[in-house]
Amino acid sequence: MIVVYILRSVTTGRFYVGHTEHLAQRLEEHNDGRSRFTKGRGPWELVYTEEQGTRGEAMQREVAIKGRKSKRYIEGLVAEYRAKQKKPGAAG
Repeated sequence: MIVVYILRSVTTGRFYVGHTEHLAQRLEEHNDGRSRFTKGRGPWELVYTEEQGTRGEAMQREVAIKGRKSKRYIEGLVAEYRAKQKKPGAAG
């Protein structure tokens, strides 16, 4: 399973969008400073995930999210995701 994910920096409030097959390992890499783009900007918290069928689909979705170039758009995705997670019986 490939996951598109969004991280939020606890210290700066900035977002990072990526995709991976190994989410827990990737989050650890971000928080350990082993990712070039997030190094020194953490700690990072996972605020959004979206499963994709293939790596190609995940890459397209990541590009689509980044292409919006909008913090407001990402905040909306995160808020919608969190609302779904709080519903009884929601998978997550």
